[in-house]
Amino acid sequence: MAAVRDVEIDPEGTFKYILVRLQRPGGGEQRDIVRGTKAAEFHNHIFEKVNPEMEKLGYECKCLGGGKIEHNSKDKKIRVFGLSTGYGKADHSVTVLHGQMTRNKLVNTMSSSNLVTVSCTLINKIEFCEEEQDTGH
Repeated sequence: MAAVRDVEIDPEGTFKYILVRLQRPGGGEQRDIVRGTKAAEFHNHIFEKVNPEMEKLGYECKCLGGGKIEHNSKDKKIRVFGLSTGYGKADHSVTVLHGQMTRNKLVNTMSSSNLVTVSCTLINKIEFCEEEQDTGH
């Protein structure tokens, strides 16, 4: 599971995201990952892309919920809020924790030229908001 990135999100903008639990078939090892993109009109579009990719690697996937991410590279901030009407609300505190762990790891290594990685190394504030809601699927 170490080969799968904790967080893959667009480098800029406001977009839908999902929190996904990966697990080896039959139980055992599991891990949560965050995926988000402006290309997805609905949360299930993200899952429909992630699930086959993870199945090829030998994992089962379960969507734990969704929301929105506002990624402001200029101000070096990420805001996590809202919910998915199809999957329910993701635990934003878990999403933020993953972002902070990834940010800390990337700041220490700074070895990737991937746009998502580069933008994450620049983030100095990640927050989640409970009061806002997104009615998209």
